[in-house]
Amino acid sequence: MYISKIDINNFRNFKEKRIEFNDGVNVIIGHNNAGKTNLIKALSLVIDNERPKRLNTDDFNKNVTLDELKAIAPKISISVTITKGREETPDDLVTVSNWLTKLDSSYEALLTYEFFLPEKKQEEYVNTLSVLTNETPNALEKAWKIIKHEFIRFYGYKIWGGKITNQTTADSESLQKFDFQFLDAIRDVERDMLTGRNTLLREVFDFFMDYEIKKDGTKTLDEKYQQIKIKKELFSEKASLLIEDLSSRINNGKQEILSYATKTGASFNKAKPDFEGSISENEMYSVLKLIVEYESGIKIPATHNGLGYNNLIFMSLLLAKMQVNADVDYLDNNAKVFTTLAIEEPEAHLHPAMQYKFLKFLNENKKEKKVRQIFVTTHSTHITSAVSLGEIICLHNQNGETKIGYPTKVFPDVKNKKYVQRFLDATKSDMLFAQKVLFVEGIAEQLLMSIFANYIGKSLEDNHVAVINIGGRYFNHFLHLFDSEKENTIPKQIVCITDRDPERKEKTKSSFKKCYPYEYNQDLVGFDYQVNPSADIYAKGTHQNITFFSPETNKGKTLEYELLMSNPSLKLLLTESIDNKEELKDLMSIFETDDSTVQDLMDRLRDSSANTRIKDSININTTFDSEEKKKSIIASRYLNSVGKGENALELSFVLSENLSKKGTDDFIEFNVPKYIKNAIEELCQ
Repeated sequence: MYISKIDINNFRNFKEKRIEFNDGVNVIIGHNNAGKTNLIKALSLVIDNERPKRLNTDDFNKNVTLDELKAIAPKISISVTITKGREETPDDLVTVSNWLTKLDSSYEALLTYEFFLPEKKQEEYVNTLSVLTNETPNALEKAWKIIKHEFIRFYGYKIWGGKITNQTTADSESLQKFDFQFLDAIRDVERDMLTGRNTLLREVFDFFMDYEIKKDGTKTLDEKYQQIKIKKELFSEKASLLIEDLSSRINNGKQEILSYATKTGASFNKAKPDFEGSISENEMYSVLKLIVEYESGIKIPATHNGLGYNNLIFMSLLLAKMQVNADVDYLDNNAKVFTTLAIEEPEAHLHPAMQYKFLKFLNENKKEKKVRQIFVTTHSTHITSAVSLGEIICLHNQNGETKIGYPTKVFPDVKNKKYVQRFLDATKSDMLFAQKVLFVEGIAEQLLMSIFANYIGKSLEDNHVAVINIGGRYFNHFLHLFDSEKENTIPKQIVCITDRDPERKEKTKSSFKKCYPYEYNQDLVGFDYQVNPSADIYAKGTHQNITFFSPETNKGKTLEYELLMSNPSLKLLLTESIDNKEELKDLMSIFETDDSTVQDLMDRLRDSSANTRIKDSININTTFDSEEKKKSIIASRYLNSVGKGENALELSFVLSENLSKKGTDDFIEFNVPKYIKNAIEELCQ
């Protein structure tokens, strides 16, 4: 069996929400305050028998109106559905039999936690809050204070089994069959595990003591019991000898110690104090300390390890304890049937390589049935890149409402899903965590977007925007994840920046080739033309959460081209890796001359086939004015002279350095291309 879903009503950031789970590993991700910890807490309220069940007013969802609060006392309801799993044990169905809501080829059982005000207090509650009206200053805040100070102490909780309408209390014996272990992000592992005085370690020691006998399949239970009994008796005899030896060594000193008791009057009525003792195996555990032994033979206490290393050790001990709890031969009727492990932010103390190893470790324990179901909350892109899309559950909080996304359910075909799965490495999976995403085609845009934002007084970082380079025009694959008009998606704000990329082909030829904007649609008799089809989808205002931005229709091309169209005389853009630098400097200087003409710029172009094409096309063009043609000449030469990756790195450096001089005479004005400026402003509203 496994927990297939949870329905959370009125608990913390969950107003009314259902989350579905996998039979196995569940990796729960989302930005800060999306509700990951609250989800695990909700689970624990239903199935964790060790944690307190009482709540307080801060645990209610506060997204309610005054009229709703006045009508009836707020109530928290959390329902967990338990379903037949891929791998069943004989005790599974027996454990949940009293809570069944469906029984056919499969089965479903329901457990519901409720935190509520008793019925007998409802009338008093309604009368007390009736004095508040919508005209009362801070009425909603006052209502919650009344609940906190006058009614929360009367609240109680119940865990119901089966359909809630039956109001049948879940039997505690069956509830005790659930083992829910939760490791929060902030934990003191040294306190929790490092010596045998600790309860966790003592329980593990006790179970694994004489383990070679306990796991021997050739012996009957009675034979195992007798063999272990002999070992215990032998240990007791040896321990008695140690105690006797200790007593003899302290005998004379003991008389001196106890003489003080006689003098103080502690000895009376013919009774006197003395020292005596015995020791059991369990008591001997307290002298054992966890150490780490290196290959060289050096041994150091675990207290000297790093926190991350000790966390891994602690998790291994916890899984060992879960094995203890589930062993029927050892605990008989007290053995746990369903073991669940929940871990909050394992990356808090683990570097990336250890995160991957840790996840592999958890999966192995699942396969070996040492734990039945695993829940991991994380901000780690390394963890999400190491699991399948089917194991990821995304939480996204938007305007106070929590949305749930299931990446594996959103793709229309397997091809899209496989593409995204391969793409999500440790850098790209940041798109799943950020509040907003900016998709770009290449490395140049990725490197420069944050700097462009700073030039227009915006910050992508402050607005929690992830810039994701998808290496081409493959937007469609990723938009399936975020399209808020479809189910199971992650409805965060998405902006895509794409090149215009005009192309043409001769009527007699079969393939399209790149062309300049001033060549586009200039010879409809001899050529067919096309532009990037992505450039015209999802224009601003046409979709709920996805918007595309691109250069101007019929006049735009690529980022590098648009940089010079917006800054035709900015020599700052001529970085070290640029070819034809002197030619470009001269073109910029000519452009700056007030009475310069298009012919002046064309005369400066050196002889080459590429430049001949530029001249011929500019001369033929009838739609661009003189200013646009001059800019186009410079932009075309720049485009043909730039190497994208290296130039982008150099540009990011020089533009950042220039920005640091803002407010001084050394600062040089730089114009962010309009389509990029619009995209950034859309994200930074």
